[in-house]
Amino acid sequence: MTRGILILIMLVVLQGCGSINATVKDAEGRDLMLLGHDPVSYFVHGKPQRGDPKFNATHEGKTYYFASAAHRDQFAAAPAKYEPQFGGFCTNGVTYGVKLSSDPTEFEIIDGKLYIFGDVLGHEYWLLEKEKNLPRAHQMWPEAKDVPWVQQTMKRAIFDRVPWYQSGGGLRDEWERRNPGKKLVYDPGRSWYTWFFKYPGWRAREGHMQPALGIPGVDPCPPACPGEFTQGFKRP
Repeated sequence: MTRGILILIMLVVLQGCGSINATVKDAEGRDLMLLGHDPVSYFVHGKPQRGDPKFNATHEGKTYYFASAAHRDQFAAAPAKYEPQFGGFCTNGVTYGVKLSSDPTEFEIIDGKLYIFGDVLGHEYWLLEKEKNLPRAHQMWPEAKDVPWVQQTMKRAIFDRVPWYQSGGGLRDEWERRNPGKKLVYDPGRSWYTWFFKYPGWRAREGHMQPALGIPGVDPCPPACPGEFTQGFKRP
């Protein structure tokens, strides 16, 4: 059986699998965004802060935790102002039409909007062509928005790559050229298994190559202590 036929079978089996947003289930079975981080904190404090399950709000089926009742009320008054773009998926992935990964410690606020990245590599590589990549991500999002992440990633990572596709190796070489003497020693654990069977945000939650963030109310405290500010991968 050829590789193409195997991939086609996988696509049929997996079609419809995965959430349409970068969510995980919380202790109540709700679709939780940002691994339980407070979306308002990015704007108020300029950094990610773990929310508290007792301060929560649900908007269009997505649940958020907040560090305080005041933050929850700010969000409830204007959710579109604080929600992450692209369903919380990696902005660099969406640039290529792919819905993969979500690390709440890797982010940018651009023109008053919150953009999340999947890991330090996705963030740094995206910045190489920020002016081109942001419009490309917005171009691709209408196609990907309502498609389950497994199905969308299969389509754009394997069958129909965008014209501006660049390999990870090529992006790494360009990053090192622009950052002489530095290296990003980070292994994202990419494989067929992690791409299609691990949930968005698993690296950040479980601590793959970086501190484990956990999920408040689901994972033990520490690390998942409500109200604390979180630290991700430390850059060279």
